[in-house]
Amino acid sequence: MLSDYGFKATFGNESDTRFLKKALQALINSPVPIREVKFVKNDISALTKDSRSGIYDLACTDENGNHFIVEMQLGAYAEFIQRMKFYALYRFNTLVEKGNFTFEELPRIYCIGILAKSILPNIKDYHNIAVLRNEKGELIDEQLTFITLELDKFNTQIADIQTDLDKLIYTMKNLHKATSPTQYPQFWNEEWLKIAIDELDKKALTQEERLVYAMTISANALAVKNENKKIENARELENMTVKSNAVKKALLKGKLSLSEIADYNDVSVDFVLDIQNQLSEK
Repeated sequence: MLSDYGFKATFGNESDTRFLKKALQALINSPVPIREVKFVKNDISALTKDSRSGIYDLACTDENGNHFIVEMQLGAYAEFIQRMKFYALYRFNTLVEKGNFTFEELPRIYCIGILAKSILPNIKDYHNIAVLRNEKGELIDEQLTFITLELDKFNTQIADIQTDLDKLIYTMKNLHKATSPTQYPQFWNEEWLKIAIDELDKKALTQEERLVYAMTISANALAVKNENKKIENARELENMTVKSNAVKKALLKGKLSLSEIADYNDVSVDFVLDIQNQLSEK
């Protein structure tokens, strides 16, 4: 379900939205069922094609006009919250531009991020709902609601699973590991989850659909690998920048030899010489 294909087949199933409606209700922690869901065009998909790493995102509205934006992120992405704000504020601006300049009775916008990796290290909860509050925790506004679901923080045992949210998370994390119906937990027989599981049954695919499925899985794996490589390169660049600044300071002080500076900063003597030449040119 975490693959591009699986996300489209379940959350993005336009012919049968029973799973999506139940999943959204669980994700926003609402006691009120969502009766109707209408898919809408994602106006900003072209703007974020590269940054999304090929992972599909979804936009829809319910019967009350509330907007839902669902984003899946498999790789580590420390700036994901910034991207969620971009999506939500873009949607907010489109609502205002349609003529509602008085800002009255604007619909709710739920921006939901489903993440395989954690991005909130200081928060223990795997499911978080954020709205605008003051320093006392008193509600100021909830028209924009940001929801994060960090899958790797979820460790609830199957015997302790009771809520629809936990059933959803367990299914997303473990469905691909089940090889026979005997491994299915009882709640997988619930209508909304059974619909999603049936959609993901590869045996029901045609030969052409199986090829698309295999190609999608491969593309997702490559996207995640490339994303991780970008992060690794960025960290290496940041590390070398820190070392370069430290070497510059040591050279300007003139108290250490070139070899001592290299040893203290874990760089080569040639690295120190290059920076020394740059300083000389300046």
